Amino acid sequence: MASMVSLSNAIGFSHTTNHNTLFSTSLCKLNYSSNMVEMKTFSQQGCRKIGHDRRCFRVYGLYGGRKENNEKSDDATSKVTLSGNQQPIRTEITKAAKELRPEQQSGGKNTNEVPQNADFPRQYSRKEKKPFPVPIVELRRAARERIKKMKDVPKKKPMPAPKNGLLVKNLIPYAYDVYNARITLINNLKKLLKVVPVHACGWCSEIHVGPVGHPFKSCKGTQANRRNGLHEWTNAHVEDILIPVDTFHLYDRLGKRIPHEKRFSIPRIPAVVELCLQAGVEIPEFPTKRRRKPIIRIGKKEFVDADESELPDKVPDNPTTPLLAEIPDSEIVAPVNKEEVVHLAEETLQAWEQMRRGTKKLMRMYQVRVCGYCPEIHVGPSGHKAQNCGAHKHQQRNGQHGWQAAVIDDLIPPRFVWHVPDVNGPPLERELRNFYGQAPAVVEMCIQAGAALPEQYKSTMRLDIGIPSTLKEAEMVV
Repeated sequence: MASMVSLSNAIGFSHTTNHNTLFSTSLCKLNYSSNMVEMKTFSQQGCRKIGHDRRCFRVYGLYGGRKENNEKSDDATSKVTLSGNQQPIRTEITKAAKELRPEQQSGGKNTNEVPQNADFPRQYSRKEKKPFPVPIVELRRAARERIKKMKDVPKKKPMPAPKNGLLVKNLIPYAYDVYNARITLINNLKKLLKVVPVHACGWCSEIHVGPVGHPFKSCKGTQANRRNGLHEWTNAHVEDILIPVDTFHLYDRLGKRIPHEKRFSIPRIPAVVELCLQAGVEIPEFPTKRRRKPIIRIGKKEFVDADESELPDKVPDNPTTPLLAEIPDSEIVAPVNKEEVVHLAEETLQAWEQMRRGTKKLMRMYQVRVCGYCPEIHVGPSGHKAQNCGAHKHQQRNGQHGWQAAVIDDLIPPRFVWHVPDVNGPPLERELRNFYGQAPAVVEMCIQAGAALPEQYKSTMRLDIGIPSTLKEAEMVV
């Protein structure tokens, strides 16, 4: 597939004189030299009415080859999906076109694991609950399997870390890497904001990366009806790009649950920092209890700490990886030349991927909970008891949260923005909204600054879709 092909070169018109002719199938002409497929698609009357004239139009796909003279035109049919508005159509492809498919060239295996085009992440309504990462049916099935396996296993089987109160030693380096990657990401974003323009709406939480704000009427803030849904753009900050997600800091992750009365006496810190603290990062400002012996279980939810008086005094270990610190806004220096901007963008994108990749590894061992109704996060085996949920119908739950397992997007939410195909070209048009893709704000900033595009974000950015040059071309896309 070719990328970023102008639709004006892919759509042509041909006059017709017979308006009553009906075609049962589409007509295709394959050309090896241009590697294009010429398809004549007709409505029920054989033509489409444009203005005062009736014209038959042709849609050129970007797949296939030329049909030889000795080949028949009644070959087997197959399905082809044209990019644009992502609507599937039926057409005829000859055997020559089928032989050019990449999965047949590679022995029947598709080498591209990333989908060509993917839908944007769904925006859930405030009135509906978040879906479980694993369906409840699968959770119940797995629970029954565990009960069957535990019948033949001794009940006094020692618990692994971190359920026994100890740290997972092989995850301590990852905790330091995640913490430093987060600090590096924040510092680099402050520098990139000096050279990459980012706009934030003054009424809602939407942002846009580009020279000017997008013209889409998607504002849902206060008095949006008076503005007809248009945004009022202002300068964005780091908090607009990286959504702050705070949680309660736990001195003992296995201790009692936080009651509602103590919700103001316990400090709140970023959720990623709290996860790193529980995984082994030592920060003097936030002390955390470290056990050197496994806990002793008394009941299902009751335990006592083992006697550590016989152990020698613990010597504080110096961290192998030094902790970074955030740079104040007054000391931020913008990059000077283009090479420095590209290097800064690549380093920022690497820190973003390292933070998300390391957080996934930590979340596999250290449990993180999220409310199914609001964005509240709790890092620990069970959620807190603070009745501060203000989501839809919270009165029926007495303000209590509906805790469930969290995913990486709950802990580090990627704020998706519209992808600008050409920063130096014309701005985005309101009528061509269906042809534009989206990407996380951090990724879009790094790409516009000159960094290489990661493979996993190409599906939602829709880079292979030809954007129409005029509104008439957009109306003729099928």
